[in-house]
Amino acid sequence: MNKLFKNKKYYTPLLHLLVWTVLFSLPYLLSSGQSSEIHMLVERSWIPLALYAVLFYFNYFVLVDRFLHTKRIVVFFIINVFIIALFIGIRVVTRDYFYPDGMPGKPKGEGPPMSFFIYIDALSFILPVIFAVMLKIFERWIKTEAEKKEAENARLESELQHLRYQLQPHFFFNSLNNIYAMVDLSPDKAKETILALSKLMRYLLYESNTERVSLAKEVEFIQKYIELMELRTSGNTVITTNFMPLPPNLQVAPLMFVPLIENAFKHGVSATQQQEIVFSLHMEGSTIIFETKNRNLPKNETDRSGSGIGLQNIKKRLQLIYPGGYTFTAEPHGDSFIARLQIDIKN
Repeated sequence: MNKLFKNKKYYTPLLHLLVWTVLFSLPYLLSSGQSSEIHMLVERSWIPLALYAVLFYFNYFVLVDRFLHTKRIVVFFIINVFIIALFIGIRVVTRDYFYPDGMPGKPKGEGPPMSFFIYIDALSFILPVIFAVMLKIFERWIKTEAEKKEAENARLESELQHLRYQLQPHFFFNSLNNIYAMVDLSPDKAKETILALSKLMRYLLYESNTERVSLAKEVEFIQKYIELMELRTSGNTVITTNFMPLPPNLQVAPLMFVPLIENAFKHGVSATQQQEIVFSLHMEGSTIIFETKNRNLPKNETDRSGSGIGLQNIKKRLQLIYPGGYTFTAEPHGDSFIARLQIDIKN
């Protein structure tokens, strides 16, 4: 039964059936089912309701779509005037049939003139037409909004997919730069780096192409990535990681922390100066907090290790995936540079 009501294919007809059942039943229930009043009930309630239903559904299924929505308003108006005039004639005939001697309690010839009843009937028949038009307009608006939302979701998904594909070559390009820098200086380290990179690329290719990934796997990936990046540093650089134990089964958008790690190594490593790079990850309630801290060293003009695409990528992805559910700052503090990303995973 729940599936029946959740299925819009059946929900709308059942709703219409329920409304008309109530409309037809209510007058009978209010009359207490007295046989002496049945003929009055038929003439005053059931016949008008049947005519209203015919007029409503004829407009709803045929006239509104075929004429009104195609801007053929004059034709729509003429057809409805003709139908309403026909139904008014039916009401006059049925009224004379049920009350040949005049209205109950009134001698024949007394009471309101016929024009009064025609006027009331005309007004009452206009209402089903108005309801049919309003319902169709509302349904078209709902459909249009749903199509807009679907198109927007498709656009966002396409943009996110583009950003993922953009990040992966960027990651690979930076890693190759690291390997190239150490091939002549330390061939053994270069070999270790290639092996580590192959493992990381396996994660990028086969496990990160989804909307959400396990936070535990993502943390494992960034730990290996930090180890990979550390291979290119000299003895002057100290790498510290403070990753607190995290609850199991948490999900997060993939590769969200990688650009911050790249940025820390890009700007926080020097061949001549002592420095420390600190990475920390912990949770406060439902919020994941990832932070990088490094010396704010100016980048050499000859350094081609990055183009800034990583941080642009992460900002755009955050806006698309966690709108209103994140805080991201990246700014200098004294001689240090601190990047801090907070993500509410319930968002």
